[in-house]
Amino acid sequence: MEGRQDFLGSGWKFPPQLDVRGRIALAHQEEDIDEAIRVILMTRKGERPFRPEFGSDLHQVAFAPNNVGTAGLASRYVREALVRWEPRIEVLDVSSEPDINQPARLMISIRYRPIDRNSERNLVFPFYTIPGEED
Repeated sequence: MEGRQDFLGSGWKFPPQLDVRGRIALAHQEEDIDEAIRVILMTRKGERPFRPEFGSDLHQVAFAPNNVGTAGLASRYVREALVRWEPRIEVLDVSSEPDINQPARLMISIRYRPIDRNSERNLVFPFYTIPGEED
């Protein structure tokens, strides 16, 4: 059991913060994976000087109309980034759709399984587009 927990690991909470003892707060196990997924998706490729390939192409759809075509492209970008940058998971499904309650928001649903677990997890990642003239 202990080896399984070590595989998923721990990392800094995102955004970085201090715990009650004044130490850097950590995220553990599945929480650490969820936070790593968000970091991957929020990082534009080329943003990190010493690792320019890290991140996703998701921001390429920020100015696209929030429609089904953009949702499909966003799903592809998310899947590609997670398969490349998060080795602790198996990506089972990524689906995106425009949010009917928020015209500038794309709801991205990610279904994944930690590699060493039988249980599936879901993460919904809201991505905001910038409305253009045609929206």
